Amino acid sequence: MKSWPSRLLVIVAVAGVAGCATWTRWTHKAEPAGKPAPPAEAAQAHVMLVPGALKWQPFPPGGPGAKLAVLSGDPEKSGPFVIRIRQPAGGKTPPHWHPVDEHVTVVKGTMFLGMGEKLRKRGAREFPAGSYLMLPAKAPHFAWVGRKGEGIVQVHGTGPFQIVFVNPADDPRNKTGKR
Repeated sequence: MKSWPSRLLVIVAVAGVAGCATWTRWTHKAEPAGKPAPPAEAAQAHVMLVPGALKWQPFPPGGPGAKLAVLSGDPEKSGPFVIRIRQPAGGKTPPHWHPVDEHVTVVKGTMFLGMGEKLRKRGAREFPAGSYLMLPAKAPHFAWVGRKGEGIVQVHGTGPFQIVFVNPADDPRNKTGKR
């Protein structure tokens, strides 16, 4: 008869092999048999941009001097998107909301943001570069850029993305003759 240490060694070895097999099943997804890999052209291309490669376009909803660059996706269509919005020092965005969640990262400058249907500086919070905000769909809010230089924010979410002004008269797109 074998000694108990050798039996213990056999039990530990069997348990170890079984554990590894179970771990592999839990952590590795096997490809279904007979299913080929998707063709290379079906894979979405990487997006890699340096700041000088951004194509800034006028962005009327952001007010005078505001610009927008689309980094990936199309904010007007269903699906993920990433955009940047650049506003001059002191630029204001009146109370508005979006039909989808808005994820905002302050890239440059200082942004002030408040919640509600009226632009009230009291109660707004200051967000320096590096700050992140998640604004839920349909939550009215307003923002402005600090006076010490332009502000750039990066917005990502799932489109279609729209800006709906609480008071349509505040929508810069409805103002004529001013740019």
